[in-house]
Amino acid sequence: MINTKQPGDVYPDKDLAGVGIAYKIAEALLSIYPSAFSLDSLLDLVALGTVADLAPLVGENRILVRRGLRQMRQTARQGLSSLAAVSEIKLAKVNAGNIGFSLGPRLNAAGRLKEALAAFELLTTKDVFRAGELAQVLDMQNRERQRITKDMQKRAEEIAIGEDPHAFLLFAAQEDFNSGVIGLAASRLTDTYYRPAIVASKGETETRGSCRSIPEFHITEALDHCADLLVRHGGHAAAAGFTVRNENLSELVSRLKAYAKEKLSNEDLKPTVTAEAYVSLTDFRADLFEKCLKYLEPTGYGNREAAFVARNVKVKSARTVGADAKHLKLTLEEEKSGYTHDAIGFRLGEWQKKMPPRVDILFTYEVNEYNGRIGYQLNLKDLKPAGM
Repeated sequence: MINTKQPGDVYPDKDLAGVGIAYKIAEALLSIYPSAFSLDSLLDLVALGTVADLAPLVGENRILVRRGLRQMRQTARQGLSSLAAVSEIKLAKVNAGNIGFSLGPRLNAAGRLKEALAAFELLTTKDVFRAGELAQVLDMQNRERQRITKDMQKRAEEIAIGEDPHAFLLFAAQEDFNSGVIGLAASRLTDTYYRPAIVASKGETETRGSCRSIPEFHITEALDHCADLLVRHGGHAAAAGFTVRNENLSELVSRLKAYAKEKLSNEDLKPTVTAEAYVSLTDFRADLFEKCLKYLEPTGYGNREAAFVARNVKVKSARTVGADAKHLKLTLEEEKSGYTHDAIGFRLGEWQKKMPPRVDILFTYEVNEYNGRIGYQLNLKDLKPAGM
């Protein structure tokens, strides 16, 4: 078994994704059996798998992804080109965020709803027509996955909150919950309520559950506490899965909720966002991104983007955008200089009806390319009325 986390293993980087370990095996084999084959040609797949698998982008992972993105921008892999096309991503400018939010979910959709073989075939085929066909199939499956997840989240929320609106751990199980997306539904519940959440699919004799958690609560340790009731379980601090026989399900839920209450009842359960510095919006220009922030990439899980806070910013205009008016589009002004910025706030659309004239904002700075035009915008992570 090759496992960098085994007791006594001396390999210095403990956070390689499975694809990274596979790459290191290939690297070792080629050191023993030299070949003209270039491992660089596989780095696009290493980047794809490392980001999509939510491996932390630090240490060797960061180096592999940085090199892999460079390879991906010039890839000859037909399937990747086709997948980027249906995702409306230009491979020449691909970044880790594109993998995490667009390419990765489409590849994963196959395994969540049916079989993962379509994703495998897409990444290995050299037939341009077959690649295009498979990319379209995965795109449609991803749309279906999004629909199922949205519906499941709504139903899981009704069940969990209906049973116990003040619970420290949210739980919902149904016979018809798709086991391939229960983890996504649990993640949405955790994001919405800032509580550990479990969504489970009930079978004839066993229930399979997927768990997501918050920094204050180690979900796998909670499952360890109930191991005598479980058929199997595993995971890490933030995410885990388990299988339990149906006759033990009720006791499992009771014990997990009691354990969560014991651990969390004295905690102030509010999400925390962190920034690097207070700034003036006049400091944020294209050259700041191109000459500085750009070189911090790849950023993502375990290595977040640089974030900043600006105070007492004037709101010149505010409107909602996107499906169901979920997102917020603003024009913001630094009043002393008159310098303005476009800003987008994903899932902040509810602020439009209560927007104060001045706000304090926490944001990242990013490129915004639309209809061939390249601009820069503030990506709002949080906001509040100025002066509070």
